[in-house]
Amino acid sequence: NLKNCTAYLSYIHKQNSNKNKCITQTDIVSQPVPLMTVQLGENVLFSCLYSEQEVEYISWFKQTVGEKPRLIAISHKYTHPIYYGNFSHTRFKVLENGSNNQLIISNTEFSDSAIYYCGGMNNYAMTFATGTFLISKSKTVVQQPVSDPVHPGDSVTLQCTVNSETCAGDHSVYWFRHGSGESLPGLIYTHGNRSDECEKSPEAGSPTHSCVYSLPKRNLRRSDAGIYYCAVVTCGDILFGDGTKLLFSILLGLGAALVFCVVLLIFLVCYICKNTGKMSFSCKIYLLLCLH
Repeated sequence: NLKNCTAYLSYIHKQNSNKNKCITQTDIVSQPVPLMTVQLGENVLFSCLYSEQEVEYISWFKQTVGEKPRLIAISHKYTHPIYYGNFSHTRFKVLENGSNNQLIISNTEFSDSAIYYCGGMNNYAMTFATGTFLISKSKTVVQQPVSDPVHPGDSVTLQCTVNSETCAGDHSVYWFRHGSGESLPGLIYTHGNRSDECEKSPEAGSPTHSCVYSLPKRNLRRSDAGIYYCAVVTCGDILFGDGTKLLFSILLGLGAALVFCVVLLIFLVCYICKNTGKMSFSCKIYLLLCLH
């Protein structure tokens, strides 16, 4: 049965861990959406596309930042899914839709922010997709936008403000960047514990804290462009901001392109006029127009 098959697969993997024969990553399974954002309390749906001829079982895994992957469920196209651990089918539900296996999370919480992987199993081999990064957002985290497009060599300071209730422990702050064409956001910086940047509300007895976290970026390069997400870990939850877009001005590039086109046009006019053997009246007009 399915449980015995899973247990056997685990045994085979331990026996061959040095050979890396049991876990592979190919296009047999794929997740078309690398990044998803959702407001707390909303529902979210993940899709796992797979080859029905090459995959018999589909598994879903959750990996929180800094933790090991956890198995959510295993399903077969002819049987009902089996859920593991604390992943109750009341909030987590796996549906089979032809070659599209879907994972639905209802009433999302802070703790749902993680990377979700689907894996296909057949002939005792597990094939993983690249995963989908889910960000559960809250209005308690606000990121200030960059007012103007930046230029190479400029410096900016990205900021996010957190308004939350007090709790035991300090805040840990992480910054992620999602560049154009990248599959998943990458961790670029961590502040560690920064409770010293939090100020209590002036109202007497108020449990609200206001925290401002900054990320200075100096001597910018075009490779720094992208969306920067601030993530604050507090009370066992991860709070994500809406993201700050860092865009570079294209005016310099357009100006350089315009100058190049004008120079090229003048060269072509002069070349054509030269080949005619004489500077005709029309050539002189063209040349004057180009120069002005």
